[in-house]
Amino acid sequence: MGDALTPEQIEGFVRDGFVHVREAFPRSVADAARAILWRRTGLDPDDPATWTQPVIRIPGAADEPFRVAANSPRLHAAFDQLVGKGQWLPRGGLGTFPIRFPHPDDPGDSGWHMDGSYSVDGETWPWLNISSRERALLMLFLFSDVGPDEAPTRIKVGSHLDVPPFLREAGEGGRNMLELCQEMDAAGKLDSDDRPLALATGKAGDVYLCHPFLIHAAQPHRGSVPRFIAQPPLEPTGPLEPERADGAYSPVELAIRHGLGLA
Repeated sequence: MGDALTPEQIEGFVRDGFVHVREAFPRSVADAARAILWRRTGLDPDDPATWTQPVIRIPGAADEPFRVAANSPRLHAAFDQLVGKGQWLPRGGLGTFPIRFPHPDDPGDSGWHMDGSYSVDGETWPWLNISSRERALLMLFLFSDVGPDEAPTRIKVGSHLDVPPFLREAGEGGRNMLELCQEMDAAGKLDSDDRPLALATGKAGDVYLCHPFLIHAAQPHRGSVPRFIAQPPLEPTGPLEPERADGAYSPVELAIRHGLGLA
């Protein structure tokens, strides 16, 4: 298969921290996956009275629809373009599914953050480092249509460029995600007014490919139809290299260099 992303989309990924891949996998696959998830919730898709919680998390799944979604030819081509050929690991399925329902209660998980990717000495909060250990991309797989009222993930456009300076001195050891968020918040960089807001809306079968340092947040569901997504990482074959001897930087690495003022 040829390139999945245009040069303009790749440039936008480096600048904004994400790219919206429309029809990344077939809607029929999304429908089949959503049916599986409904069964695992134990709720009735036709009876809103059974939707008693604002969010339910279903563990990762490797059923065929999830494997097909994660490994569509279009996505594989996009991974090659953003991370580099041979630099990422195929997924056997997808991770935890946060299913959000129309509900008056706050879900309690809607703070701005970037995702950590590895554990240190059994700490509760995950860690991240300047080479984005164990995460080449954050991905948002839409298994239902998501409009502005269906709790779309909120994105701080360009915020991935604000994170590298806070990781530079920590080196490969990295930092605790919670402590990093607190420091960035105190510095006015976690929910910066300088960074515009985008919403991860789209159709079932769309995927958002995001830089691993992108600052994002959940939000309450104000619509009428439950929202089904998966948000797994794309794992790299090794650490990203913001300073490479050969100068052959992937777009993910190039964005880190921009954040560090090296490009």
